[in-house]
Amino acid sequence: MSWLNTVFFGWYPYVALTVFALGSLLRFDHSQYTWRSGSSQLLRRKQLMWGSNLFHVGILCILGGHFVGLLTPVAVFDAFGISHSFKQGLAMTFGGIAGIACWIGVALLAHRRLKDPRILATSSVGDIGILLLLWAQLTLGLLSIPVSAMHMDGHEMVKFMNWAQGIVTLQPSSAGLIADVNPIFKLHIFLGLTIFLVFPFTRLVHVLSAPVWYLGRQGYQVVRTTRPVAGE
Repeated sequence: MSWLNTVFFGWYPYVALTVFALGSLLRFDHSQYTWRSGSSQLLRRKQLMWGSNLFHVGILCILGGHFVGLLTPVAVFDAFGISHSFKQGLAMTFGGIAGIACWIGVALLAHRRLKDPRILATSSVGDIGILLLLWAQLTLGLLSIPVSAMHMDGHEMVKFMNWAQGIVTLQPSSAGLIADVNPIFKLHIFLGLTIFLVFPFTRLVHVLSAPVWYLGRQGYQVVRTTRPVAGE
């Protein structure tokens, strides 16, 4: 089975990330009018507010934690005296809280979209599919916590760190580092990569256009209505 491990965790990451990058660029270049979240906030507004806020806060914490946790060299943690067991415990606690919040948020959004006939009628297969995919990924992530609790020495976590850093430094042979980990971790990684693969074809692309610059904007945004001029 080693060749399957190499395919899924040595080469599939590059396929997924290539489609993510090129697909997003091509969609933005050729279909800018589809580059949006497709809001339906006029319907079930309260449920949308709770679901959206829980999802966005949770997913930002999760992505930030994964980015720092996986891509920071092990030597950096060692230099600051942060033990592997402490880092794993922190990741389990922080990730667990953020994961539960995000899971509840996605569940609310999925329920709202599937149970309201008006919202369902305007939803695409991609809208529903990406919600279910995110929900499954979050479920796997939460289920991995008790499995991680069985290896509190942190050595399993170091395997994932070395694998992720090997992938970003173009070393597909790094797949061998996670060949013997629990299957739930492998499913979690595979599904995460698949989300990157389908990202350009879903409403998730609006993440890349987040108006972060609004935070530093000076003054108020002035919105005026356009009225027809007499005689035109």
